[in-house]
Amino acid sequence: MSRYRGPRFKKIRRLGTLPGLTSKKPTVGSEFRNQSRSGKKSQYPIRLEEKQKLRFHYGLTERQLLKYIRIAGKAKGSTGQVLLQLLEMRLDNILFRLGMASTIPQARQLVNHKHVLVNGRIVDIPSYRCKPQDIITAKDEQKSKALIQILWIQPHVRNCQTI
Repeated sequence: MSRYRGPRFKKIRRLGTLPGLTSKKPTVGSEFRNQSRSGKKSQYPIRLEEKQKLRFHYGLTERQLLKYIRIAGKAKGSTGQVLLQLLEMRLDNILFRLGMASTIPQARQLVNHKHVLVNGRIVDIPSYRCKPQDIITAKDEQKSKALIQILWIQPHVRNCQTI
């Protein structure tokens, strides 16, 4: 049992936009496929679809998601809010949100290949739960810094060209 490695656009077409899954845009007209179905949906398919969105966006397995749900259920506060906080505190997601990687799978690869330091130590586990005081930096090696520098600039260059 491992993370999903199949076709990403199939998931995007079925579930809607998932910005962390891929940086490419789906083809025109693919968003109209889901609208052709009429009738009221019951609660089960709505909840299943939302669960699948969480799984594929954050790159989780079913078992990992269940563990996060159990932790969120035991914590104080709204279970849904705590669950989202736990998922947003993952190292791979933080790198994606900082712009050090254009997608969450790319952020996972940066972490797996030991290009990232947390509080001065190499962390090679993408699901590492960061704390608010943690300092996340690139490894001191020239190769790691150059790679992250390219990934950091790349999305900003794309945004400037489209304006």
